[in-house]
Amino acid sequence: YYALVSNTTASNNAAFGFESLKSNTTGGANTGLGWRTLEDNTTGASNTGVGYNALANNTTASNNTAVGRDSLTTNTTGSSNVAVGKNSMTNNTTGANNTATGASSMENNTTGQTNAAFGGGALAANTTGTDNTAIGFGAAVANTTASNNTAVGKWALKTNTTGASNTAIGFESMVA
Repeated sequence: YYALVSNTTASNNAAFGFESLKSNTTGGANTGLGWRTLEDNTTGASNTGVGYNALANNTTASNNTAVGRDSLTTNTTGSSNVAVGKNSMTNNTTGANNTATGASSMENNTTGQTNAAFGGGALAANTTGTDNTAIGFGAAVANTTASNNTAVGKWALKTNTTGASNTAIGFESMVA
């Protein structure tokens, strides 16, 4: 119901679910599968949203992939992001070139760019930090604005919030 209801000249779109791609006008090659996936998309192209609210607020951003309930929900113009898992990158707005895999990974990222988070809760508190890599459950979970950090292992660098250019490898390494 209301899937692709506003489409004017866009081609090669697929929308399945209530209000999926509802506002799309000229954005092409998009796929929305689930309740309100890509609902606000207007001109964004080559996006894929799968799951309840995935990429719901996306407007003009392109080349995003969101799989999981509320993944990349508030993204508006951030392009080339990949979010897999419930609540992954749910608060991202303009951040670009990020990859988050795992439930709540990079959940609070808003404008941070070129980050990679793999594991549940990895980089969950990150908001504006850039060029961070977190691999493992809860890796760099408290990082908010810090950049250029590498955390590998469960809870590695878990208490760091604003410290930059750190490398922590191993279970609970560099934990205060």
